[in-house]
Formats: sequence, C-alpha cells, structure tokens
Amino acid sequence: MNQISLGQSDLKVTPICLGTMTFGEQVSEPASHAILDRALARGVNFIDTAEMYAVPTRVETYGATETIIGNWFAANPGVRRRVVLASKVAGPSRATPWVREGAGMTAADIIASCEGSLRRLRTDVIDLYQIHWPERHVPAFGQMYYSPSKETSSTPIPEQLEALGRLVREGKVRYIGLSNETPYGVHEFVRLAEQLGLPRVASVQNPYSLLNRSWENAMDESCHRLGVSLLAYSPLGYGLLSGKYDEGGTTGAQAPAAARLTMFESMRKQRWGRKESWEVGKLYNQLARDNGLTPTQMALAFCYTKWQVASTILGVTTVEQLDEDIDVWGTQLTPQVLQAIDAIRKLHRDPAQ
Repeated sequence: MNQISLGQSDLKVTPICLGTMTFGEQVSEPASHAILDRALARGVNFIDTAEMYAVPTRVETYGATETIIGNWFAANPGVRRRVVLASKVAGPSRATPWVREGAGMTAADIIASCEGSLRRLRTDVIDLYQIHWPERHVPAFGQMYYSPSKETSSTPIPEQLEALGRLVREGKVRYIGLSNETPYGVHEFVRLAEQLGLPRVASVQNPYSLLNRSWENAMDESCHRLGVSLLAYSPLGYGLLSGKYDEGGTTGAQAPAAARLTMFESMRKQRWGRKESWEVGKLYNQLARDNGLTPTQMALAFCYTKWQVASTILGVTTVEQLDEDIDVWGTQLTPQVLQAIDAIRKLHRDPAQ
C-alpha cells in the first residue's frame, strides 16, 4: 500500500485505517494489543479512535478504547512515532451525558476533551483531531432529513475552530477533521478557516458502503473541490455485507452469537438493523458469490478502489478478521460487477443511510 496525503495536510497515511471502537467492549485489552501489533506488521500506519469509545456507549466503558491504545504505546517504546493517530471529540450529548451535558460544544468543552484524550492515549499530540458529529442538528446516524424546527445549535462554528486552532498552536493537535458532516458543514468550516486564518479541515469521516452511498449525492463533489479527504467508516455495513447474517438474520437461532448486531439490541435499533438493510445486503452478498468473490471481498474492494475514498476504516474483533480484510487490498471489480452494483442501488438506494 502506498501512503497518501490527507487533504491539504502533510499527514501520510495508508489507504487502510484500523478502527478501534470495539476495543474495551467486544475485544479485551490483550486481544486489542494483538490486533494493533498485527496491523502495524501488515503495514497499516493509521489508527482511529474517539473519546466516547468503546461502542455501544456505556458510562463504564467511556474512554476505555483510548486507554487501551495508550497502554499499547507505553508497552512498545517507539511505536507512537510509527503511526498516525486520529481521535475525536464527541458532539453534544447523544445519549452520552457522561461525556458532555447540554446542547452545545463550547471551546472549553473541546479543550477539556482533547486534554483527556491525550492523558488516556499517553501521548503529547494527536495527529488528526476530529469533531465526532456536528454541534448542529443534521441528518446523520439514520436520520435522513434536516429539520430547522429541531435545531438547537448554541456554539458557533468560529468558536469551535478557535478552540481547535488553540490546540494546534499549543502543539497538542497537528491537523483537524470532521465526521458525520454535510456539504454545508464542510464548506462552512473551510470558508471560516480561510477567512479567519484558522486550521483547515483535512478530512471528513462519514459512512460509506454498498448500503450507504449517500456520500456520492453531493459530498463527493464538495470535498473534491475543497481538497478534503473521505475516511470511509462501516465499509461492511456493521457486518451485513460480510454474509454472516444472511441465513440467521440478527436475532434468529442461526444468528452469529458474537456479532455486534446479535449481541447489542441498541445497535439493531439503528440504521444497520433495518429490515431493508438486511434484505439489500443479501442482494449484494449474492452478487459477490455469483462472481466468484466472498461478500467481504466485494464490499471492501468497492471501497478500496473508489476515487472518493482516501482511507477505509476497518473495524475488527480478531486478528483473523484483520488479515482477511487487508488481504482484499489489490482486488479489482470488473465493469460488469460494478454495473450490477449500480443496478441494485438504482432499485434500492441507500437503506442504511
């Protein structure tokens, strides 16, 4: 894998990123360290985490993932210099009052969150610090439509940028990014950064998979023209595109017992648990099999080869899963398969949007 630049920054990352939200919930600390070791050995230099992880969020596991990664750095001197480390500041409370109360996300909130992450990660600097979800009310996490009546924004974007700029000036953060954003949000952050001489966003971390290609409905042009990179999360649609739920669903007798959608009812209530997501996922999975591919190979190759994607974030629970996902790198989908993928989307759109 050749390294690529994120946006207009000088961060050089691999086009595969290790996501860590399962560390501390589904994955123990020793198993997490084994996955981190393996990712580094396989050439992956990009690690993504967040202050609110592990997922699903619980007060008992708040900050656990960053702590596990920090312990890995401490146990392996020199490793920190070999990786590009990304983390995220949580937006206003989304059923996570132990992270932040109230509707806003003030400059003080951002500063305090970053300093907490630095302590847990046992590092002096976070290479890419991202706003996990907008302070504004936006269509995200399964909400499809923007509604002005639901707007509760109380922290202006300039205040958020000023806080991030302070962290950059103090050397605690190198570059900034966004997540779960909209075209308006990206344009406004870039416009204000350029106008006010504040840090410019390097990347946006949004969902992108066969089950959710909403990025291609305006975000791709916006970010291409602004020079902002996409970090694609949930490329396997929470496992729906791996084929493991095809026969047993998420709750039946044949459902995979150790899988996220089987274990956690809260996740089944989200976009990935929709009946439509499961049904359309099965269509894509059968298309893969009909063309001599595993569902995982087709779903990841789709993300790995799209011009819109700078780096694909892999969420795994075992070293074996990590190897399987990395091994897909280099797989090319034929024009016929890509046409068939588009045909399915034309009929079913984005069920996990």
